[in-house]
Amino acid sequence: MPAISTISIDLSDVEKGLVLEILNKNKEELLFDEVQTSEENNEARYQLVEGCFYEFDLSNPDFFLKADKDNIVQPSQKRPYSGILAPNIYVGTLYLNLLKKGVENPVKRIPLEVRSRKTGYRDDYRDMLEFITEKCTDLLLQINSPVYQNFEPDFDNDISEEVLYQRFIFLKSIIGTSEFNEAIHRIVSFPNTKWEEETELKDVRNTRRFSKSSITELIRGKNRVKIPSSHPLVGYGLDSVPAKILSTRKVDSLDTPENRFIKYALETFLKFCVEINAKAKKLNGQSQLAKESERLVSELENHLHHTIFSEISPPHLLKLNSPVLQRKEGYREVLRVWLMFDLAAKLIWKGGEDVYEGGKKDIATLYEYWLFFKLLEILQNLFQIEPKELEKLITQTDEGLNINLKQGKFTALKGIFNSGKRQFHVRFNYNRSFTGNRDYPDSGSWTTTLRPDYTLSVWPYGIKEEQAEKEELIVHIHFDAKYKVENILQIKENEDGLSEEKTENRKGIYKNADLLKMHAYKDAIRRSGGAYVLYPGVISSTERKGFREIIPGLGAFPVRPSKLDDGTKELQGFIKKVIDHFINRASQREKIALKSYEVHRDEPREEDRVNEFLPEPYGENRTLIPDQTYVLVGYYKSAEHLAWIEKERKYNFRTGTGNGSLALDFKTVSAKYLLLHTGGDKDSSKLWKIVSKGPRVYSKSDLENLKYPNPSHEFYLVIELEAVNEKEFIGKIWDFKGLPNYKKGNASAFPFTSSLSDFFK
Repeated sequence: MPAISTISIDLSDVEKGLVLEILNKNKEELLFDEVQTSEENNEARYQLVEGCFYEFDLSNPDFFLKADKDNIVQPSQKRPYSGILAPNIYVGTLYLNLLKKGVENPVKRIPLEVRSRKTGYRDDYRDMLEFITEKCTDLLLQINSPVYQNFEPDFDNDISEEVLYQRFIFLKSIIGTSEFNEAIHRIVSFPNTKWEEETELKDVRNTRRFSKSSITELIRGKNRVKIPSSHPLVGYGLDSVPAKILSTRKVDSLDTPENRFIKYALETFLKFCVEINAKAKKLNGQSQLAKESERLVSELENHLHHTIFSEISPPHLLKLNSPVLQRKEGYREVLRVWLMFDLAAKLIWKGGEDVYEGGKKDIATLYEYWLFFKLLEILQNLFQIEPKELEKLITQTDEGLNINLKQGKFTALKGIFNSGKRQFHVRFNYNRSFTGNRDYPDSGSWTTTLRPDYTLSVWPYGIKEEQAEKEELIVHIHFDAKYKVENILQIKENEDGLSEEKTENRKGIYKNADLLKMHAYKDAIRRSGGAYVLYPGVISSTERKGFREIIPGLGAFPVRPSKLDDGTKELQGFIKKVIDHFINRASQREKIALKSYEVHRDEPREEDRVNEFLPEPYGENRTLIPDQTYVLVGYYKSAEHLAWIEKERKYNFRTGTGNGSLALDFKTVSAKYLLLHTGGDKDSSKLWKIVSKGPRVYSKSDLENLKYPNPSHEFYLVIELEAVNEKEFIGKIWDFKGLPNYKKGNASAFPFTSSLSDFFK
C-alpha cells in the first residue's frame, strides 16, 4: 500500500473512545497501514521506517506509552500522553506498552512494525537465515560428534520461549520459504506415477486381450453359457464359456515410494509445528512465536489437503537413494529440506538473540553473521582449513546444539596453505579484539582496543604467530560488514556533505564513517595490510592501493544476499590476488616489513641523537640518514700525493691481507664520503664525495700511466671522487681521531669506515 501521513489505532477495547494517533514529521518519515501484506509476512499491521521520527498522541491524558527499548518513546514533559517515536536502527516488530495512571502493569501491548530502509530486506532476511541454517547443518554432517545422536525433538522437557523461538526460526527458514512452497506445487502439478495392473470382472464378449490366466479361466470358469455350434471355439472342444472372466488392465498410480516420502515429510513438518504452536500458546498465547507457528501450520495443512495425498499410503521404507528424489524438480528440494530438518530441529543459537529475539529483525546483524559463513565458504575453497577447527563452531549443550557465533565473541579457524612454492599459516577470526595501548613490538592496536568483524591473518609456515608479530612477518587483512551502505563510492567531499553525513549516521546510513573506520583498522592495528567494507550493493568493487601493490590497501566489495549472484566471485578473486602477492618473496611489502623490523628492533638511545646542521635528505641526498651514511677515512702520504688526488679525483687503497689494506665490508663499499688526513693532523676539513659505485681494481702500470707518485704494490683499489657541494659540509672541520675505529701510532694511516653519526658524536 502507498505511504500515508497519519495512522489512527483504535484502542476502544481498553477504554471507550481511546485512540493512538501517529503522524509523520515530514515527507521522508513514511507510515503504512498494511492490512493484507502484514499477515502474509507475519508483521504488525501499522508500520514505520527505521531511522525516522514520528509524533504520537493519545486521546486520553490518563494513558501514556513506554517501549521495551530505551529512547524509542520520548514523551513530552508537559503532555506525557504525547511525544516522539524514534525507532532508530531497530527493525522488526516493536511493542509499545500502553500504561494507565495508577495501574502498575501495562493494560495493552501495541505492536508496530519497523521496516528497513532497504526495499528487499524481507527477502534478504529469509535468504540469509536459510543459508546460515544450511551451513550449520552441513557442518554437523561433516564433523564427527553430535550427528550420531537421536535428533527427535522433545517438547516434554521444560524449555524456554526464547529457545523454542530460536528453533522455530531455523525451521521456518527452510520450510516456510517460497522455494519450498514452489517445490510442493511442482510435485502436485507433475507428480511421479507408476503403472499398476488392476483386475476386474468383465463380460467375456468385451474382452479384447487374453492373458494366460484369462485362457485358463475361459476353460475352467463357472457360471458358463452355451455357445453356438458354429463358434470357432467348438472346434477346440469348448461348448460353453463363463459369462464373466477376470481381466487385468494397467492404470496410472500416484502411490509411489517417492510420493509416500513427500507425504511423510509434510506430516513430519506439520507434527513439529503443531507441537511448537501448542507449547507457544501455553507459554504466551499472544507471542510472535504463537502467531508465526500457527500460520506455518495452516500452510502445511493446505499442502496435505491436496487430493493427490488422499491416494498415497504411509511409507514402509524411505528410498532416499531414489533417482526421482535426488533429481526430479520439486522432489529434490523437499529431500534437501528433510535432510536438514532433523538437525535444524535441534539447533539453538545464542547469538541469534541479537537478530530475531521477540520478533525483532536485526537485518544488519544477521548480514554480519551471514557474511561470516560466506567468507568461511570462500576460505575453505582457497585454503586448507582443518575440520577439527570447524567442530568448535557447534557444541552440544543441555538445550541442544548451540552455534558458537555471537557478536563480541572470538571464533577462529586455522589452517596451512601450501601453494607448491611457499607455505603459510592462515587464521580467520570473527570479531577478534586487538587490545589497545600495547607497546611495540607486541601485537594489537597502539591506541584503543579495536575489533573488526573479520580478520584474515597470514604468516610464513614454521614459526609461531607471536614470533611473526615481533619480526613483522604477519599480515592482517580486515573486513567489516555494512548492511546499511548502498554505494560506498557516493562520498561527499565538501563541508555541507560532512554535515549531512552526521545526520545520516544517526539514521543508520553510513558513508564517510565506514571508510574512516577502515582507515582506523589499517593504521591503528599493527601489521595490518588492508581493510575493506563488505556491503550489499550493486556497484562494482573498488580497491585503493596504499602504494603500487595490492596490499597495503583499502576498498569495498558488494556482497549481497542472493541465490543467483551474491558478488562473492569478486571478493574471492581479490583474496586469490592477495595469495599470489604473498607467494612473491621479492614484493615491496616484504622489503618494507624488513626495514620496519630493522629500524624498530632496538629502542632509540639518547646518545644516538644527531642535532647537527646537515643537508636536508631530498633529491640526490634522499638517502642521507646519519647512522646509515658511511664515511671512509683515508691517509695521504705527501703533498705530491694530495695534489694527484685533487687533480685525478681518485683515491687508491692497498689490496691483499697486509697492514693498511682495505676490508671490503658493506659499510666500506656503500660509503658516500671520503675524509683525507696526513701525518700530524689532529683534525681535517678535506671531505670528498665518492661518486663511483664501488672500488675498482687498478694495476701498478695503470697508476703509473696516471702519473701516480711512486706506486709500490702490484694492484690497488681505486674510488672516484668529486668535491662536496653541500654548504653544510664545505669548510667543516672533522675530529677523526675521536672515532671508534681510529688507531694510534703507525696504524693511524690505516683506512677505516665510520658512520656520519659517529662523526657528530
